[in-house]
Amino acid sequence: METTVYFDNAREMQDLAGRRGEYLPRMARELGVRLTGRDIRLKIEGEAAAVAAAQRFVERLRAARRDGNVIREHTLVYALRAFAGGREGDLEKLYLCRLDVSPGKPPVFPRTFGQQAYVEAIRSTDIAFGIGPAGTGKTYLAMAMAVSALLRGEVSRLILTRPAVEAGESLGFLPGDLQQKVLPYLRPLYDALYDMMGPEDIARHMERGVIEVAPLAYMRGRTLNHAFVILDEAQNTTPEQMLMFLTRLGFDSKCVITGDLTQLDLPPNKVSGLLEARRFLHGIEGISFSELKDADVVRHELVQRVIRAYREGRLEERQRKQA
Repeated sequence: METTVYFDNAREMQDLAGRRGEYLPRMARELGVRLTGRDIRLKIEGEAAAVAAAQRFVERLRAARRDGNVIREHTLVYALRAFAGGREGDLEKLYLCRLDVSPGKPPVFPRTFGQQAYVEAIRSTDIAFGIGPAGTGKTYLAMAMAVSALLRGEVSRLILTRPAVEAGESLGFLPGDLQQKVLPYLRPLYDALYDMMGPEDIARHMERGVIEVAPLAYMRGRTLNHAFVILDEAQNTTPEQMLMFLTRLGFDSKCVITGDLTQLDLPPNKVSGLLEARRFLHGIEGISFSELKDADVVRHELVQRVIRAYREGRLEERQRKQA
């Protein structure tokens, strides 16, 4: 059996098949069909059931693209695995989970089921923890939720903070005023913010105090009302800092705490405040913990392999020491 899918234009075809059709061999292999792309036509050949399934898959990706999703190689690979695992309905829900940010900026979508659960946890709880390895979108999605809440008027300000902990360096050794000293530590937060708001809007909001970026130490003694607060790199907080931060939350506020417990920069004798918070606060109503995994990494596919290799290597080292 064979059927042909006709795309609206060549760009749509390229987005789903790759600029040179490089996605087609993997799609064909995973879906059990033969795929031939030319101009704005995609011919699907194979057994009737496989052809019908492949056509549904292509149409689902087309619908996701029309909703604003950017179809990258990772998106395609993840969708193929989910489709093969019988999660076609879950894929549709995933692609409908859209976060609208500033006008003129593209919407933000969670890319995996783990990221979707994380977004829903932020929506449904006032204190949300996002814990997972690099590249799982912890900070980026939290920033998208914060900007979206600000633009909808749900909060009146954004407060972005992280502990100023680096290997062998402290704020006091860096030149410049407070903002210049803090900037290198808070660069990831700024990068995400600039993806979602225009530079002029950011400058205006920072000047008016609507957006505030500060090291964690400057949170002490404050009560944060009507605010969306993001604490990034929380694995580098001490237990005292974490307790101080959590007790800053005021009325009509929401707090997201992100961290990667595999990337600790604390001295060896220090316990991570994030680790202690997960142990003490799990199960408390109004507080959520989202554990993102290797499968939620949305960077280059090699990043997933690097994370797995390091985790397995460290596990082997611990087992050798215990033997």
